[in-house]
Amino acid sequence: MFGLPLEVKFCRRCVISNQRPSSVVEHKSKSEDKKPTIHFDKDGICDACRWAEMKHKTVNWKGREKELIKLLDRHRSKKGAYDVLVPGSGGKDSIFAANVLKYKYGMHPLTVTWAPHIYTEVGWRNHQHWIHSGFDNYLFFPNGKVHRQLTHLAFLNLCHPFQPFIFGQKNLAARMAVKFNIPLVFYGENEAEYGNKLKANFSPFRDWPQINEDKLYFGGVGIKDLPKHGVTRADLEPYMFPKESELKKVGVEIRYLGYYLKWIPQEMYYYAVEHAGFEANPYGRTEGTYSKYNSLDDRIDGFHYYTTYIKFGLGRTSYDAAQEIRSGHMTREEGVALVKRYDGEFPQRWFKEILDYMMISQDQFWQTINKFRPPHLWEEKNHNWQLKHAVWMEKA
Repeated sequence: MFGLPLEVKFCRRCVISNQRPSSVVEHKSKSEDKKPTIHFDKDGICDACRWAEMKHKTVNWKGREKELIKLLDRHRSKKGAYDVLVPGSGGKDSIFAANVLKYKYGMHPLTVTWAPHIYTEVGWRNHQHWIHSGFDNYLFFPNGKVHRQLTHLAFLNLCHPFQPFIFGQKNLAARMAVKFNIPLVFYGENEAEYGNKLKANFSPFRDWPQINEDKLYFGGVGIKDLPKHGVTRADLEPYMFPKESELKKVGVEIRYLGYYLKWIPQEMYYYAVEHAGFEANPYGRTEGTYSKYNSLDDRIDGFHYYTTYIKFGLGRTSYDAAQEIRSGHMTREEGVALVKRYDGEFPQRWFKEILDYMMISQDQFWQTINKFRPPHLWEEKNHNWQLKHAVWMEKA
């Protein structure tokens, strides 16, 4: 259904499986570099774990920081003008990135935010904490009617309610860099930290291929067919990446700060608490996992992770535990136990509100969920759905 391997394997070092999709995939390609899922080596270790090993043991971080300082010296404004753009939500990672660039390296960041579908109270407070730790910010809300319709289509057609947000979040920074003539853009960590190709960690750049608009799909609907659903090409403008000519005119460089600085998510959390008053989840652990400080700003977040559990057999706990195992903050055995206990927990707290937002009924929700269960991952027994494969089912 999603180009997934039919034989399910789990990394021997963390708890992730070979069902985890890469962030950028080309399902029609047979090239090893373009497989749609995370790569495992001959020893059964995933690329993310191999990178974590290298990150802690072999990468010359002092040398990479020198590269960063040289780059920043080239762009630093002597008049206090914006000289670097930092996209983010006001979560721990964007707080760290903006603060360290400004207060350690003397830059003058402009921060930009693509708004969540529906802010949580703690997400809004953390966004304000970020701004009040010393930053200008442009907060962009897309057309609410359009965004709801795209989310509606993305859920029903792809079981991916987060897709419209991802389009906007990933493309806003480049658009704002062009608008404000800021050539240097810094995202936080590379997606390769969590499972894209290992070699991607050895480049500081984020690639932005120019795509023929006729081949673009939003919510599973071709761009030419979206007017049938009440969405015009003009409505899509905020979601689109700038033209290559616009980027070249400004000289925009989009980079990962995590290439230059050792990126440890837990340490980013402690940094954000200390330097900006970042708040963890006031409800305690987040639904679907044991952690309390990741991805807190959007009430739809839990449903994004629930749909990954349905489509790939990997829920929010799997992602959190895999990352903490790689960072050396828990053992694999502890991670397996947490996955067994919390993975796939249903995000009940805002269920009715999200149904209303997506303009669907509860019956439509469950019909869509069940339609997207891959048969090699799920089976129905006595009217109950069960995973066929889970990391805690592995034989010793």
